[in-house]
Amino acid sequence: MSDYIFYPGCAMESSARAYDISLKAISKTLGIGIKDVDDWNCCGATEYLSISATPAYALIARNLALASRQVNGSNTVMASCSACYLNLTKADHNMAVDPKFGIKINQALEAGGLSYQPGALEIKHILDIMVNDIGLEKIKSKVKRPLEGLRVAPYLGCMVPRPDYASRFSDAEQPVELDMLLESLGAEVVDFPLRTACCGGHMTQISPDTAFDLINRLVKAADDQQADLMVTACPMCQMNLDAFQGEMNHHFKTNFKMPILFFTQLVGLAFGYEASELGFGLELVSAKSALSKLGMKAPESDSAAKVKKPPKGELPMPAPLPKMPRSAEKEATQ
Repeated sequence: MSDYIFYPGCAMESSARAYDISLKAISKTLGIGIKDVDDWNCCGATEYLSISATPAYALIARNLALASRQVNGSNTVMASCSACYLNLTKADHNMAVDPKFGIKINQALEAGGLSYQPGALEIKHILDIMVNDIGLEKIKSKVKRPLEGLRVAPYLGCMVPRPDYASRFSDAEQPVELDMLLESLGAEVVDFPLRTACCGGHMTQISPDTAFDLINRLVKAADDQQADLMVTACPMCQMNLDAFQGEMNHHFKTNFKMPILFFTQLVGLAFGYEASELGFGLELVSAKSALSKLGMKAPESDSAAKVKKPPKGELPMPAPLPKMPRSAEKEATQ
């Protein structure tokens, strides 16, 4: 069994619960051990870095310092959130290429009795680990339910492949790793040139019109290719395209109902897990129609399409996440 030090980030226990549940499920089949970074903290997402570099990077580097204490045969930190992955790699890289900056960050860490030596850890996104560490042949060998007939748009988002300091991905603009993984599961990967286009990030709270335009562009591109669903590797991308799809429809007077799922959920389906074991039903735009192509059922959950326009002057807010039956969630995480 390969062991990884896991940095979960803030989303995995909230908006990205389906990601967390499905990741833990497939890790058993793949024979990988996952241990959370003890006492981890938020990576600061994207805003903090533009406000004050030293405290922002100290906040990120604290997680690396804590993870370096847990090295026990493996020095690889696995991140599932794209923003978290990017921040962790940027902190490690910038401390290494600018020793004076690294000293300044370690001086800040000393207040908590910590320090971090850049390069002490390998930081990898879960997609990188699955494709390059575990390998597509092993993944293919675990497939019990090929995803034949399922048309999938691969959406990686803008943060994972760039900047790619360690050259882990095939290309900054059109990386093929997610495509290859989905194809190894038997899915039909549609032509999707927008695989690294921005989902808008927090623009839904800053400039909703801009955000809706970006979301519409992505969802429409997948719909134009007659995709049954979009698959992503980023909690922010999944939340924007799923939770704000109803608002976007209202804004443009469209009626898209494009399910937005995490790639680990499709891996789990191909491995033979039931939808209830992989967090299905937590999406707001229901995956029912897509799953029916595999002869499977999913809980009905189409509340994103029913979101109404907010009162004038108020920012758009997504509908609450559907509640997963406790019995199903308990079963999925055991």
